Amino acid sequence: MKSIALVAHDGKKAELLAWVKEHSEFFQDKELIATGTTGRLLNEALNKEVLCLASGPLGGDQQIGALIAEQKIDWLVFFWDPLSSQPHDPDVKALIRLAVVWNIPVACNKATADFIVTSKLVGQDYQRTVPDFSAHNNRLR
Repeated sequence: MKSIALVAHDGKKAELLAWVKEHSEFFQDKELIATGTTGRLLNEALNKEVLCLASGPLGGDQQIGALIAEQKIDWLVFFWDPLSSQPHDPDVKALIRLAVVWNIPVACNKATADFIVTSKLVGQDYQRTVPDFSAHNNRLR
């Protein structure tokens, strides 16, 4: 079962919820993980269990980042608000950085999320390439 992390800044929560409802069938056989309020709203919108972590500014973004580093997240959907300053902007940058480091698909807006959900790869048993960081881990030995 694929696990998808869903995050949305306050100014983008309504857009994320509308998008999730539009693709509700897609999410039925997925494990969903979300930051605090977003998770609660998704649970209500989908009538499906969502693992709710802390609110983003209280560490939820970092919790999702840790799950990505532990290979427990397959895809990140993060509808972030580029027009609003966030007190946890460094956490947002770190979360997106980890998604790129670990080569997981990332959608930061509805257009990209639509492309991923409708990709022919979704219906296949697509296995992303997990980077080999052994050289980095052993660099000082």
